[in-house]
Amino acid sequence: MDVASSDQVKAWCLANGFHPNRALGQNFLVDVGALEGIADAAGVNAGDTVLEIGPGLGVLTECLLARGVHVYAIEKDTRLADRLKANVEAELAARGVAAPGTLTLVAADALKTDWDALFASRPFAACVSNLPYSVGTRILLDIARNPAAPPVLTVLVQTEVAQRFAAVEGEKPRGQAGVWLQLDFDVRIVREVAPTCFWPKPEVGSSVVRLDRHPCSLTPSERAVFYMLTKSAFMHRRKQLGGFLRKQPQFPGALDALAAVDIPPTARAEELSNAQWLALSKNLKG
Repeated sequence: MDVASSDQVKAWCLANGFHPNRALGQNFLVDVGALEGIADAAGVNAGDTVLEIGPGLGVLTECLLARGVHVYAIEKDTRLADRLKANVEAELAARGVAAPGTLTLVAADALKTDWDALFASRPFAACVSNLPYSVGTRILLDIARNPAAPPVLTVLVQTEVAQRFAAVEGEKPRGQAGVWLQLDFDVRIVREVAPTCFWPKPEVGSSVVRLDRHPCSLTPSERAVFYMLTKSAFMHRRKQLGGFLRKQPQFPGALDALAAVDIPPTARAEELSNAQWLALSKNLKG
């Protein structure tokens, strides 16, 4: 089967009684240009080891293997994991790939993965994934918040989700997920992917997002304050920070901390830059 052909993907699904599960976010990428664009955006090279979440039918997996990349893939749906294990070598051979990379495929739930153990087991150059729509943000945050996470994360997500990840202070999509990701990564949207590039076709567009790790000056205790502070603030995002923090006993001296870092008490959560969140976290006594 050509996993980049929507007709052949549909035929396989019908022949095997497989119905894409919307609850699992199973929208299969069937556009060669789009998947090559994801691999290009990731910047991975032959010999690199890459983490892939939710390989599905393996279209992105095979693209990476054809480039000589070693892929460690985690697939929750055992039917898809079994299909990929059984067919990947034959499908690559049919495309004339003589020296593909290697595939390690684990049938497991990424939300239940022990990331500490996995990242300690081997060096990952990157994570490259078409993330499931339903749980993609949770998975990405779990990975990105791990100090041993790959230095580059390139993911395909819904466009509105990508905009939240990349939004800076003052922009409407600015929220907790973006602030948390931008703590350790530079986040940028690198390309759009139309709904017609998927089967079944989703109702919304998608975007490729690349995250590149940068240094962070927070100590472990300050980082804990950062997460607690931003989570609380964005749960009450319409409230002014001064009035909100004054009523939070876990943040004593909050008004003095705001003044110390030149943040007006009338500011709201989405108006603060990550640099301001860091400065405030360093000055608060969590």
